[in-house]
Amino acid sequence: MRIQAEKLTWAVAGGKVIVRDVEIDVAPGETVGLIGPNGSGKSSLLRCLAGLRRPTTGAVRYDGEDIRHWSARRVARHTAFVEQSADTDSELRLGDVVALGRTPFRERWRGPSSRDRLVVDAALDRMGIAGLHDRPWKNLSGGERQRAHLARALAQQPYALLLDEPTNHLDVKHQLDLLGMVAATDQTVLVALHDLSFAARFCGRLVLLQHGSVVADGAPLEVLTPARLRDVFEVDAELGRDALGNPAVAFHGGTRTRAAGTVQSSS
Repeated sequence: MRIQAEKLTWAVAGGKVIVRDVEIDVAPGETVGLIGPNGSGKSSLLRCLAGLRRPTTGAVRYDGEDIRHWSARRVARHTAFVEQSADTDSELRLGDVVALGRTPFRERWRGPSSRDRLVVDAALDRMGIAGLHDRPWKNLSGGERQRAHLARALAQQPYALLLDEPTNHLDVKHQLDLLGMVAATDQTVLVALHDLSFAARFCGRLVLLQHGSVVADGAPLEVLTPARLRDVFEVDAELGRDALGNPAVAFHGGTRTRAAGTVQSSS
């Protein structure tokens, strides 16, 4: 599914602009990484693209259609959104949470169908948590909860996945497994990531946000230049390759601080 943001601006009550004039065009099956410092607007942009926030101006389009007038059910049949830390009823079991992904496809007042159960079981298997199906939510670790929310998104069988820091709470093995799965899927994916090396390794295209605006959009080598890393993230770094040939950001020295309109090194 193609996802487009057209001159998308979103402001909070009071007028503070969080996302400003964003133009993004994501092709069907493309994996795009959203990067930027904290507060750059990544989460707010994803929520707009997922139909959870209405843009103040501009539009979000799925396959050319403005979703402004779509029902929540119709949006959920097209796109699954996983946020950084979702509130969930602690009395539920893990399997119950994953089964929520089938809600857009159920008739009102009807329980899960046999197909729903098959889809949920497949999502649990894919995330490696089938053995936790009956475990109470309150007894799960942060990583297990995150994998359950990801399984819930897979159970929606969406055309697109919008993921906000999906590697939060996951150990390194499960981070690599998840991002490898994301990179291999034929679904359209927009994923916000803090780890720049992971973003460069698993995303063929990066969109860099600063103060709510897109300041770069392209291949990792085009976006993660030393100058941009210095100006946007305030670090001396460059994108190269590790010993195995994977893209990796190498950091030089300490962070950088801005003072009197200049950037100065700090140890």
